Amino acid sequence: YKRVSSFPVGYVERLEMNSLDFEEFCWANGVDEQAIDYLKEYFINLKEIPSSIHNRMMELFKEYIVIGGMPRVVDEFVTNHNFESAIKLQKNIVSDYRDDIIKYAIDDDKSKIRDCFDSIPRQLAKDYKKFRYNLVDKNGNSKKYFGCLEWLYDAGIINFCHNLSIPESPLEGNSKDDVFKVYMKDTGLLMSMLEEGSALEIINGNLGIYKGAIYENIIADIFGKLGKKLYYFEYNSTLEVDFIIKYNNKVTAVEVKSADNTKAKSLNSIMKNWGLEQGIKLSSKNIGYSNSIMNIPLYMAMFL
Repeated sequence: YKRVSSFPVGYVERLEMNSLDFEEFCWANGVDEQAIDYLKEYFINLKEIPSSIHNRMMELFKEYIVIGGMPRVVDEFVTNHNFESAIKLQKNIVSDYRDDIIKYAIDDDKSKIRDCFDSIPRQLAKDYKKFRYNLVDKNGNSKKYFGCLEWLYDAGIINFCHNLSIPESPLEGNSKDDVFKVYMKDTGLLMSMLEEGSALEIINGNLGIYKGAIYENIIADIFGKLGKKLYYFEYNSTLEVDFIIKYNNKVTAVEVKSADNTKAKSLNSIMKNWGLEQGIKLSSKNIGYSNSIMNIPLYMAMFL
């Protein structure tokens, strides 16, 4: 921004570009818009999806987690269906990001921005995923590093997810500026930053400490591409709900489950104690509905 002398006011149209979302990834893999519309009817009517369709969509969703939406990476995967070559391209992009930090950031911030970027997998590996500056630097604090996170956000690399003081409207007015999680905007790039073999573990449904974080990240990415600001609710370190969104004009709690075990104590608690009218559980299970909680497959987050 500092290198641009001025913008011609009244003559600039601003467009925000993202990597491919899940629907676009499906198009690239031969699932056309008509098929997506057909699938959406099951979502609208809360009707159980035929198992063959459900299984195929879950397969595509896991591939999307690993591949992400960078066009060149998707093209490589669709053409050759080779995870290794796609991941190699992702690692090159991540290296390019690090080079861009060196190229474009001001001198005093270069290493600090890079350290923040490299800390993201460590941040998400923790059970308590609030961004902690001491995971970047043992003497780190917001004064030293928050501007570096803003640089990564402005560059389109990360998303902020702010904690709410109370889960009610207006969400923006109840968010805490200094308490937040950080998610990568492209989950495929995050996967490429993890240890070798992580992609295969996701495809096989087993990723240990990272699994919850990866699935949270993909939903944060989907919500971000839907134009939603990201919020979560944590209370006294005893209750945490992954996301709070507005859905059908109602404040809605969203829990993300990476396994078939869909017990959600926090979701039930927040609805009971904070008076939320509806909740959503996203998991690998088929569609269901009970006690004002919608159970929907992870891939249907694109319809929210």
